[in-house]
Amino acid sequence: MTNITIDTSALIAVIAHEPSKNRIIELTVHAQLLAPSSVHWEIGNAFSAMLKRNRITLSQAQSCIALYQQIPIKFVEVPLINTTKLVEQLKIYAYDAYLIQCALQTKTPLLTLDTDLIEAAKSVGITILE
Repeated sequence: MTNITIDTSALIAVIAHEPSKNRIIELTVHAQLLAPSSVHWEIGNAFSAMLKRNRITLSQAQSCIALYQQIPIKFVEVPLINTTKLVEQLKIYAYDAYLIQCALQTKTPLLTLDTDLIEAAKSVGITILE
Protein backbone atom coordinates (compact mmCIF):
# COMPACT_ATOMS: atom_id res chain seq x y z
CA MET A 1 0.00 0.00 0.00
CA THR A 2 1.25 3.44 -0.94
CA ASN A 3 1.37 6.22 1.64
CA ILE A 4 0.39 9.75 0.60
CA THR A 5 0.47 12.98 2.58
CA ILE A 6 -2.77 14.82 1.85
CA ASP A 7 -3.63 18.42 2.58
CA THR A 8 -6.82 20.28 3.34
CA SER A 9 -7.34 21.57 -0.20
CA ALA A 10 -7.48 18.05 -1.62
CA LEU A 11 -9.78 16.83 1.16
CA ILE A 12 -12.17 19.77 0.68
CA ALA A 13 -12.21 19.14 -3.07
CA VAL A 14 -13.43 15.60 -2.42
CA ILE A 15 -16.00 16.31 0.27
CA ALA A 16 -17.34 19.43 -1.48
CA HIS A 17 -17.61 17.59 -4.83
CA GLU A 18 -15.27 19.97 -6.67
CA PRO A 19 -14.17 19.18 -10.26
CA SER A 20 -10.87 17.59 -9.11
CA LYS A 21 -12.70 15.09 -6.84
CA ASN A 22 -12.51 12.11 -9.22
CA ARG A 23 -8.79 12.54 -9.91
CA ILE A 24 -8.02 12.80 -6.20
CA ILE A 25 -9.98 9.63 -5.47
CA GLU A 26 -8.22 7.89 -8.36
CA LEU A 27 -4.82 8.82 -6.89
CA THR A 28 -5.71 7.74 -3.35
CA VAL A 29 -8.01 4.73 -3.77
CA HIS A 30 -5.41 2.14 -2.65
CA ALA A 31 -3.33 4.46 -0.46
CA GLN A 32 -2.92 5.14 3.23
CA LEU A 33 -3.55 8.84 3.72
CA LEU A 34 -1.27 10.69 6.13
CA ALA A 35 -1.57 14.23 7.42
CA PRO A 36 -0.29 16.37 10.25
CA SER A 37 -2.84 16.79 13.03
CA SER A 38 -3.34 20.41 11.95
CA VAL A 39 -5.32 19.27 8.89
CA HIS A 40 -8.19 18.24 11.16
CA TRP A 41 -8.49 21.79 12.50
CA GLU A 42 -7.97 23.33 9.06
CA ILE A 43 -11.04 21.43 7.83
CA GLY A 44 -13.08 22.97 10.65
CA ASN A 45 -11.67 26.40 9.89
CA ALA A 46 -12.47 26.11 6.18
CA PHE A 47 -16.10 25.29 6.85
CA SER A 48 -16.41 27.96 9.52
CA ALA A 49 -15.15 30.52 6.96
CA MET A 50 -17.71 29.31 4.42
CA LEU A 51 -20.46 29.59 7.04
CA LYS A 52 -19.34 33.05 8.10
CA ARG A 53 -19.46 34.24 4.48
CA ASN A 54 -22.87 32.58 3.94
CA ARG A 55 -21.43 30.40 1.16
CA ILE A 56 -22.97 27.27 2.70
CA THR A 57 -25.65 26.41 5.21
CA LEU A 58 -25.06 24.76 8.57
CA SER A 59 -26.65 21.59 7.22
CA GLN A 60 -24.29 21.56 4.22
CA ALA A 61 -21.27 22.14 6.47
CA GLN A 62 -22.31 19.32 8.78
CA SER A 63 -22.85 16.97 5.81
CA CYS A 64 -19.38 17.77 4.47
CA ILE A 65 -17.79 17.30 7.88
CA ALA A 66 -19.57 13.93 8.22
CA LEU A 67 -18.05 12.90 4.86
CA TYR A 68 -14.62 14.09 5.99
CA GLN A 69 -14.89 11.98 9.14
CA GLN A 70 -15.37 8.87 6.99
CA ILE A 71 -12.03 9.36 5.23
CA PRO A 72 -9.40 7.17 6.90
CA ILE A 73 -6.46 9.45 7.68
CA LYS A 74 -3.50 8.56 9.86
CA PHE A 75 -2.50 11.71 11.71
CA VAL A 76 1.24 12.22 12.11
CA GLU A 77 2.87 14.32 14.82
CA VAL A 78 5.42 16.70 13.38
CA PRO A 79 8.16 18.32 15.48
CA LEU A 80 7.63 22.06 15.87
CA ILE A 81 11.41 22.64 15.89
CA ASN A 82 11.64 21.20 12.37
CA THR A 83 8.59 23.05 11.10
CA THR A 84 9.90 26.34 12.44
CA LYS A 85 13.09 25.78 10.43
CA LEU A 86 10.99 25.16 7.32
CA VAL A 87 8.98 28.34 7.96
CA GLU A 88 12.19 30.37 8.10
CA GLN A 89 13.89 28.57 5.20
CA LEU A 90 10.94 28.62 2.80
CA LYS A 91 9.16 31.77 4.04
CA ILE A 92 5.86 29.89 4.41
CA TYR A 93 3.08 29.67 6.95
CA ALA A 94 3.28 27.08 9.71
CA TYR A 95 0.33 25.09 8.33
CA ASP A 96 2.20 24.56 5.06
CA ALA A 97 5.37 23.68 6.99
CA TYR A 98 3.46 21.01 8.93
CA LEU A 99 2.45 19.35 5.65
CA ILE A 100 5.94 19.55 4.21
CA GLN A 101 7.43 18.16 7.40
CA CYS A 102 4.90 15.32 7.39
CA ALA A 103 5.83 14.40 3.81
CA LEU A 104 9.55 14.67 4.58
CA GLN A 105 9.50 12.54 7.73
CA THR A 106 7.24 9.87 6.21
CA LYS A 107 9.04 9.98 2.85
CA THR A 108 5.73 10.30 1.03
CA PRO A 109 4.48 12.30 -1.94
CA LEU A 110 2.20 15.24 -1.23
CA LEU A 111 -1.28 15.60 -2.70
CA THR A 112 -2.37 19.23 -2.70
CA LEU A 113 -4.16 21.75 -4.91
CA ASP A 114 -2.38 24.71 -3.28
CA THR A 115 0.07 26.18 -5.81
CA ASP A 116 2.20 27.97 -3.19
CA LEU A 117 2.50 24.75 -1.17
CA ILE A 118 3.41 22.84 -4.34
CA GLU A 119 6.29 25.21 -5.08
CA ALA A 120 7.59 25.15 -1.49
CA ALA A 121 7.38 21.35 -1.29
CA LYS A 122 9.15 20.88 -4.63
CA SER A 123 11.96 23.17 -3.46
CA VAL A 124 12.85 20.65 -0.71
CA GLY A 125 12.54 17.60 -2.97
CA ILE A 126 9.02 16.40 -2.19
CA THR A 127 7.20 14.62 -4.99
CA ILE A 128 3.84 16.20 -5.80
CA LEU A 129 0.86 14.20 -6.97
CA GLU A 130 -1.14 16.13 -9.54
